[in-house]
Amino acid sequence: MKNINDYQHKKILVLGLAKSGVSAASLLHKLGAFVTVNDKEPLEKNPAAQGLLQEGIKVICGSHPVELLDEGFELIVKNPGIPYHNPLVSGAMERGIPVITEVELAYKISEAEIVAITGTNGKTTTTTLIYEILNADSKKNPLIAGNIGTVASEVAQNATENNQMVIELSSFQLIGIQSFRPHIAIITNIYEAHLDYHGTKEEYAKAKANITRNQTKNDFLIVNDNQRELMELISFSKAKIIPFSTVRYLEDGCCVRNGDVTFLGEAIIPASDIVLPGEHNLENVLAAVAATKLMGVSNEAIHQVLTTFKGVKHRTQFVMEIEGRKFYNDSKATNILAASSALKGFQQPVILLAGGLDRGNDFDELVPYLNNVKALITFGQTAEKMEAAGKAAGIESIRRVDNVEDAVPVAYQLSNPGDVILLSPACASWDQYKSFEIRGDIFIDAVHKLV
Repeated sequence: MKNINDYQHKKILVLGLAKSGVSAASLLHKLGAFVTVNDKEPLEKNPAAQGLLQEGIKVICGSHPVELLDEGFELIVKNPGIPYHNPLVSGAMERGIPVITEVELAYKISEAEIVAITGTNGKTTTTTLIYEILNADSKKNPLIAGNIGTVASEVAQNATENNQMVIELSSFQLIGIQSFRPHIAIITNIYEAHLDYHGTKEEYAKAKANITRNQTKNDFLIVNDNQRELMELISFSKAKIIPFSTVRYLEDGCCVRNGDVTFLGEAIIPASDIVLPGEHNLENVLAAVAATKLMGVSNEAIHQVLTTFKGVKHRTQFVMEIEGRKFYNDSKATNILAASSALKGFQQPVILLAGGLDRGNDFDELVPYLNNVKALITFGQTAEKMEAAGKAAGIESIRRVDNVEDAVPVAYQLSNPGDVILLSPACASWDQYKSFEIRGDIFIDAVHKLV
């Protein structure tokens, strides 16, 4: 960890706790800042705030009072989930007080080379692949951080120049950076998402593009060449662009040619040896190969991982087979594109479990991918909209249940040997569950109860 004095003796407000807020507050306290923490959860129900209080940090809980801005804060470190239209945040910006997220702190103190991954879909799989490939090379010492696990500013405190920090980043985090500059950045893809937070797709895309905002000619940006719109979005980048594509040959990037995954024209591994299924995952593989080759990883390490890596939990995760039915947990499919990608990966008849938070969209775009779905089981706020899509696709067997747990035994009753039972909700989980992970775990538990 770098010993920096950027925040020494500065009055800083940490807005919102959860893991990122706790880490940011503790770190800033160590760096000599005068820290105040503000969280909406009352102190008596807030063990995280109680712990910070014991560290000697000022804590204000129960609401986000705008009057806090009168205390002369020089910086606000915001929890990524708090929107910018929050009165305290918008008020700070009107007063010219900088608002950042904790990933900026991580960058400031990290001694390690940073590889940062963002995108609408595939970022967790890509992040995990890069970490696993680096881990398979005896000369590398990777650390994994961000949305995928431990908070980046916590991991960075223990990172040395001998490490490589592999960080998964959301648009929520990237909108709040100032100087953050990864040596290698990846944008897996950009599709319409999180409009309830960003307002428009354009604003969402601009937030994602922040990943390369501070890069220089000495850095690398790995980007999905299949998306021309994305290539135009990052045209301002000063980094060396490394494109990847599943459909075109790229001498200057990563692609599939003559059956081999190639990087800068060099054959790395036969595509047929990769065990991770689906074309969308092939894109993730290409991005991961490009990143790790840029970092000097051996082809042997890449081959070792790609011939054994079967996926990440909650992302088209094979759960088990019962009486010839295969169960898959794809709870991370929180949008239509992700669910479509999962459905494209199966040739067998599918019993689809779908539904969740209503963000105002319909599911017309999902209809073309439902042709292999023999039964649809819906739940959550979007149950009715999902059923309309099912009817438009000609699905005859459509059932509505209260939740994911109830959906599993119904799906089993409707299935036959050889069928796939797939949880791929195409919606966020927050109408019924705190996270997609919890939703996926409930699905897994319900499957095991069938045995």
